[in-house]
Amino acid sequence: MMLVGMHEHYECAKMAPMTLERALAIVQDVVASAPAPVSVFVADGHGELVAAATMDGAAPDTRLNAERKAYTAARSDAGTTRELAEKVRDDPVERVSFDPFFTFFLGGVAVFENDVRVGAVGVSGLPGELDEELAVRAIERSG
Repeated sequence: MMLVGMHEHYECAKMAPMTLERALAIVQDVVASAPAPVSVFVADGHGELVAAATMDGAAPDTRLNAERKAYTAARSDAGTTRELAEKVRDDPVERVSFDPFFTFFLGGVAVFENDVRVGAVGVSGLPGELDEELAVRAIERSG
């Protein structure tokens, strides 16, 4: 058991972090750019919270949806929830074998630094294409 714990610690130490500074910049960009109320969730590479916001007037369920989108993009092998949905569209067995917290709604986008996944962004509250666009633009502008 100790060796497993040490290995997991080693893997975490090797992963580049999603910094709080970058996560806050992404949240602020989404909030400033959204044409209507949304929730935004920025996760680290494990899908865990780094920063989040729910705009006044956003539906309460958008919080969990944004979290699930970020979690999925952080933990899957796809760059976006859109890519993952397309990958498994014709394979119902594959879809049901995923982590039950995964979602295939558009709006989850992985964040990479030097080709290393450092986290992900989930946006919810608008049609999926717009959620995804807000996430992509915020990631690009955050550096």
